[in-house]
Amino acid sequence: MQQKKIFISVCLSGILYFSNSCNTGSSTDNNSFSSDAAVIAVGKSLFEKNCSACHSFKQDGIGPGLGRITNEVTVEWLQRFIRNPQEMILSGDGRVAELRKKFKSPMPSFAAFKDDDLNAILAFLHANKVSTPLSKDDDKGIRDPIPEKIKLSSLVVNLEPITQFPPSNDSGSLPLTRITKLSFGPDAGALFVNDLRGKLYKLKNGRPVLYMEIAKLRPAFIDAPGLATGFGSFAFHPHFADNGIFYTTHTEAPGSGKADFSYDDSIRITVQWVLTEWKTTNPSADSFSGTAKELLRINMVEGAHGVQEITFNPLSKSGDKDYGLLYIGVGDGASVQEGYSFLPHSKERVWGTILRIDPAGSNSANGKYGIPLDNPFVTDNNSKMLKEIYAYGFRNPHRITWSKTGEMLACNIGQANIEAIYLISPGRDYGWPVREGNFVFNPDGNLNNVYPLPANDSINKITYPIAEYDHDEGVAISGGYEYWGKTIPHLKRKFLFGDIPSGRLFYINTNDIKQGTLAPIREWRITISKLSRTLKEVCGSDRVDLRFGRDAQGELYILTKADGRLYKMTSATEKK
Repeated sequence: MQQKKIFISVCLSGILYFSNSCNTGSSTDNNSFSSDAAVIAVGKSLFEKNCSACHSFKQDGIGPGLGRITNEVTVEWLQRFIRNPQEMILSGDGRVAELRKKFKSPMPSFAAFKDDDLNAILAFLHANKVSTPLSKDDDKGIRDPIPEKIKLSSLVVNLEPITQFPPSNDSGSLPLTRITKLSFGPDAGALFVNDLRGKLYKLKNGRPVLYMEIAKLRPAFIDAPGLATGFGSFAFHPHFADNGIFYTTHTEAPGSGKADFSYDDSIRITVQWVLTEWKTTNPSADSFSGTAKELLRINMVEGAHGVQEITFNPLSKSGDKDYGLLYIGVGDGASVQEGYSFLPHSKERVWGTILRIDPAGSNSANGKYGIPLDNPFVTDNNSKMLKEIYAYGFRNPHRITWSKTGEMLACNIGQANIEAIYLISPGRDYGWPVREGNFVFNPDGNLNNVYPLPANDSINKITYPIAEYDHDEGVAISGGYEYWGKTIPHLKRKFLFGDIPSGRLFYINTNDIKQGTLAPIREWRITISKLSRTLKEVCGSDRVDLRFGRDAQGELYILTKADGRLYKMTSATEKK
């Protein structure tokens, strides 16, 4: 009999990753797991808080399904690895090495778990094991969706270190920080950076100064279970210098408030995402003082794929129809991997959409914001239609931006195969979860697979990416920006982006952006202070956690969560 292959890893937010691999060793003894109902209940609570964003029992998610894990590996092996995965890496354990290769992510220690907590989680896993694994139908899926490899360009960009942000916690574990977004205040162009743990920093003389702490201003704030939960995004009103208004998204515990967007109460709620309007008493101050008003609240099945992006159109001017309208990227909340594929991909539900609202209006269902009259579904007679929706069919519209010519772009983090950039048009359907990039996806089948498009796909009216790469190249797209600055001519008409975990850097030429065609992706390299380096080398970690930012002058920046550093792009050359 062919041996089954099992691995375990731990992601940066402390979530367990399991998968099939080789050489499992001894099978487990069922008597090793507690059957006490109280212990299992504790394990369930811990699992839902720490693990469920990545795992279910019947299907692979961000991490593989756990339905038979306790039948396949020993308790001792699991405990040993969770306690000190680095030690097992150094010992040459083949299972650990293969998992590290597959998931392209480091495996930090999870030693903070108490023995009782860890045993409770394992008891819960064992109590919920499935009798037989799902059919993998691997023979039907495309083995390598995009066989062509991304070509290395001659572009080399120099980065200069700007600053380092304070650690997000006192443990010293990676990532050092949870910084995720850089933007600027429209008053004097001051740079701001958020940390998922609830802090917003303002850069003063090149150094981060704590501007506000949502964790203290909103008592129900939580940043568990990790990944992207916490302080998700922020956006300054284009008239901030005069009105002092800006917006944030953050997570709160289930039941912290009445949700404006919810689902059947038989489905678990892990977090609520909250959109807040803040009004500061002094827009030029170095710390926030003012008032807050909640605009909307969304229930989420899991912590992953939440409301990680809010933004205004930077090209709109006072008097334009888009001026002052807020765009909101709402992920599917991991509903598909949890078996609720009916929640996204609907014009009647908020999950997996890009919303467009008028924060100054009041014609929404809750009366706290407005719905622009030129939104694409406003004139639809269907009373259940969400008029806030601008576009739909996304798994995680991680970043939303615009090209200099006015084209709206969204970078969508995929499931197990495709990372994509979409050209956004109002009212369009972008496919998830019946499509992943330019491929068919079956939300009720094996979530690791994609399939060829049908011969005649026009009847589905899906809008496909203008650029995409598969998981041979990277596993999570880090949305970027078109270069709008004046100091680096080599970057003109380039949209720069990258891959979050690996830190690989890519671009497409904006001249190649056209609906219905795929723009070629090219890789570019960096120097740091004129020395040839990679972000992995500088971070000292296999997981970079890459993000991009842009300032008021259109110059570009790179943030790395692993070591909490901020870099500015200062020059570029073409080297053969």
